[in-house]
Amino acid sequence: MIVAEDVLLLLTDDATGKAVVDGTRRDIAVAGAVIAELAAAGRLEVAVSSGLFPRTTLRVVDPSPLGDDVLDDALVRAAGPGSASPTAVLGRIRKGLRERLYARLVARGVLRAQEGRVLGVFPTASWPAVDATHEAEVLRSLHEVLVAGRAPTPREASLVALLAAVDAVPKVRFGTGLPNRELKARAKQVAAGDVGGQAARKAVEAVEAAVMAGITAAGAAAASSG
Repeated sequence: MIVAEDVLLLLTDDATGKAVVDGTRRDIAVAGAVIAELAAAGRLEVAVSSGLFPRTTLRVVDPSPLGDDVLDDALVRAAGPGSASPTAVLGRIRKGLRERLYARLVARGVLRAQEGRVLGVFPTASWPAVDATHEAEVLRSLHEVLVAGRAPTPREASLVALLAAVDAVPKVRFGTGLPNRELKARAKQVAAGDVGGQAARKAVEAVEAAVMAGITAAGAAAASSG
């Protein structure tokens, strides 16, 4: 599975099939995971311009496909017309991504799609777990990192950075018994660490740039509509 699928599983409650955080943060985290994987694969990197008002961009440095339809489509979108700002790139990648990944997980027998209606009128959708084996393995490995103190792999560091960036660490069932404050502090240490060399560091930098931009943009949109 790609990192984005791991993130989506972690942020979807196994029993209810609903997101454990608000939908905006879930979608931003999932799109950020795709950006992280592209950065780790050397396809995309964070660039900061010099000058009085430095500008951060996410630019494609290698357009060659990776062989995964979701990642390859995201790479095309990242390189496509429009701004290269983290907000713009995240927005292009985010469109339809959640639905596409849920469909892949349903097709693999990991989740099942469940439709319903609220008050018999408003349609709802949920994705309860069918086979939680892979998710349990991911949780076990992250438990080892956050509780036992094992050094994370680059993939694990990206996962922790993504969860920390959208403040979802306390919502994921790590089974640590740690207070939320301590768990969040450990997650931030992992995200800030130097793990796995330059490629991994670039992936985490891309995560932080894209996710923070997405959350800021979502907050601004909510404030203006209110």
